[in-house]
Amino acid sequence: MTDQPSSRPPDPRRFDEPRNVRARQKGLPAAYIAGGEDPAIAETRRREEPYVRLLVTMAVVIVLMGFVLGILGAALIALHLA
Repeated sequence: MTDQPSSRPPDPRRFDEPRNVRARQKGLPAAYIAGGEDPAIAETRRREEPYVRLLVTMAVVIVLMGFVLGILGAALIALHLA
């Protein structure tokens, strides 16, 4: 990726998109998406660690609930048919 602006002309149909309007308000030649390398990656990972644990826990609970509900459903059907 280069830091040079594109040599293609701007698309007039996209002129009024919110990103482009905001870029012009800031005086930028084109819409800019902020991002890149995190300068404090260790701090960010430490801060996000509880969220990763929560995400994994929620995924495991959802999968296990499928099994539990399936087993309970099968047991109820078996009791009803017996």
